Amino acid sequence: MGNRIVPAVLILLLVVVHAQLWFGRGSLGAVSTLQQKLDAQKAANVQAQQANERLANEVRDLKEGLEMVEEKARSELGMVKPNEVFVNVSK
Repeated sequence: MGNRIVPAVLILLLVVVHAQLWFGRGSLGAVSTLQQKLDAQKAANVQAQQANERLANEVRDLKEGLEMVEEKARSELGMVKPNEVFVNVSK
């Protein structure tokens, strides 16, 4: 009878390990689900990064664009800011 207890305990432990592998936390199904969620989050992160880059480019263009508009207004329209003196040099 003592010879049958050891194999029975080993088989029981094997069943527990297999049950954990297939159904428990960290099981193959759970890992697959988490991997799919991770892939979806990575795709969302890429889209958000692209949107952030577009917005940063737009802000940069607006900042530079205002400088360009001011330069054209000064040279072509003679714009003068308050407390500035306009000097026109003729050649």
